[in-house]
Amino acid sequence: QDELVESGGGSVQAGGSLRLSCAASEIIYRSNYMGWLRQVPGKEREGVAAIWTGGGNTYYADSVKGRFTISLDSTRTTVYLQMDNLKPEDTAMYYCAASRSRRWEDFGAGGQGTQVTVDS
Repeated sequence: QDELVESGGGSVQAGGSLRLSCAASEIIYRSNYMGWLRQVPGKEREGVAAIWTGGGNTYYADSVKGRFTISLDSTRTTVYLQMDNLKPEDTAMYYCAASRSRRWEDFGAGGQGTQVTVDS
């Protein structure tokens, strides 16, 4: 699969959980890092979580540390983002993207995205 397909978004109450999935098999094998980024209309895209495909090291934005977990499945074809204790400020369109480096600005555009809405 040579494209990124995100799924799993939805509407939840504050404190709830969601698990996002990104089908990305061919891209994972060509990339050093996979990540989840989010964007709210009118604001710049924000890096949320990244994982090194070569060893599993993970990196998180301060705003989500301790609440979000990024992972790769055992077959290295899917990237997940487990989101717990969601807050209204987590509301955004979430994108899965690939990069050769860990810098957020180097991540690609990603797929079509999946909307996450957190109600207070």
